[in-house]
Amino acid sequence: MLRCSTSAARAPRRSSLWVASLVVSVGATASAQHHVPGSDPEHPRVQYADSLVSLNDRCIVRQNKLSTTIPPVYVNGMPIGFC
Repeated sequence: MLRCSTSAARAPRRSSLWVASLVVSVGATASAQHHVPGSDPEHPRVQYADSLVSLNDRCIVRQNKLSTTIPPVYVNGMPIGFC
């Protein structure tokens, strides 16, 4: 009987730790890259996880708004964003 109560007491801890780690990892991913205001309100720049802001405010391929999910290409140490 002691064995059952011990395993039952452990089950909630495991699930709560899993949920807590999921929330932390999702929160970290979501805040890694975000839009920052630029000269044109329709085309904001992107600030990346390394705290550098994109040189461009539009995608160089399609002239659309920059995506926060696509990683930049670094040219001379400065990020270039894409859509």
